[in-house]
Amino acid sequence: MAQAKKPAGGKDNFTRNLVIAVVVGVALIMLVPTLLSNSTDKNAAIPASVSVEDGYGIIFNEELTDAPFVEIYEDFQCPACGSFEAINGDYVEELITEKKAKVAFHMLSFLGPDSQRAANAAACSADQGKFLQFHKTLYSNMPTENSGSWSNQYLATLGLGLGITDPAYTDCVNSNQYSGWVQNVAAEGAKRNINSTPTVLVNGVEIDRNSAYGDPAAFKAAVEG
Repeated sequence: MAQAKKPAGGKDNFTRNLVIAVVVGVALIMLVPTLLSNSTDKNAAIPASVSVEDGYGIIFNEELTDAPFVEIYEDFQCPACGSFEAINGDYVEELITEKKAKVAFHMLSFLGPDSQRAANAAACSADQGKFLQFHKTLYSNMPTENSGSWSNQYLATLGLGLGITDPAYTDCVNSNQYSGWVQNVAAEGAKRNINSTPTVLVNGVEIDRNSAYGDPAAFKAAVEG
C-alpha cells in the first residue's frame, strides 16, 4: 500500500511556530517589568512638600508662577550626582532661598538598596523641614557604592546630627514609610525617559549635561537664561 504523504513542511511549520511562541513569550517577559516600572501606587504615603502633579518631586517655592522650574533627577549613590552637588549645590539652594526658581528634587533609586533607603530617609527629613540639610550632608559623606553603609540606623543617626529629635523621623526611616513614594518617583521618571543621573530640566527641557553640569556659569545661564 502506498503511504499517505505527510503535509509538506509539517516539521518546518512546527519549528517555526515554536520559535514564534518562544519569541513572543520572551517579549512578554521583558514587557512586564517595563509596565510595572511605569505604574504608580496612588495610595502610597507621600512626604511633605511633594507634588504628585510634578512627578512626585519634593517641591520648593511651589507658589512661584513666573520663575524657572528646575527639576533635578538624582541618586544619592551616584558619583556624578555627588560631583554635581559639589559644583552646583550652593547655587541650587540660592535659587530656593532667594525664590529665584521653583525647584523639584526627584530622588531615584537606580543603584540598589542603599539608594532606596537614602531616598526614603530624605523623604522622612522633608517631613521635619530638613530636606536640604539632609541632602547636602548625605552627599558630603558618600561611601563606596552598594557598600551597605547607609543602613537605617546610620540614616536615623544622621538625622540626629541635623537636629531632628522627633521620634517620628526614626520611625519613618526604620519602617521605610515612603518606600511606595520612592517607587512612584522611579515610575514617573521612567515615563519621562529619565535613564541617567543627574538629569536636570528647566521648564521641561533637559539641560546639556556635557556643557553645563560641570561649569557653574554655564549652569546658571541655562537656568536663568
